Amino acid sequence: MEKLWRKEAIADVINLVLAAWLFLSPWIFGIVSESKVSWNAWLSGLVIGVLAVAALAAFAEWQEWINLVLGLWVAASPWIVGFSGHSTAPRVHILVGIAVAVVAAMRLWIMHRNPPRVTA
Repeated sequence: MEKLWRKEAIADVINLVLAAWLFLSPWIFGIVSESKVSWNAWLSGLVIGVLAVAALAAFAEWQEWINLVLGLWVAASPWIVGFSGHSTAPRVHILVGIAVAVVAAMRLWIMHRNPPRVTA
């Protein structure tokens, strides 16, 4: 059980770091004045971070499904929201979004590949 918790904790810590990077990216790259980019980064980063903290406290499968969808949203948001013409912001969103989606997909795959065994 301890090994399983460590693997889950590593994925959640990765998501927490990615969330912080996304949340802070408007200030780091000086694009706070770009409201669409900034708000998308702040809100997406906040939700990913909250889900990571919640998963660290008590893991649930639904958190990974939301992270998968949110990761895909973040990766596609430069085109959906309309800031793909910027230089740095789309790259940050695409990389963070893909990373979050991959981490979530890996956790879902591992969970469904090795479901927990219940003994009577």
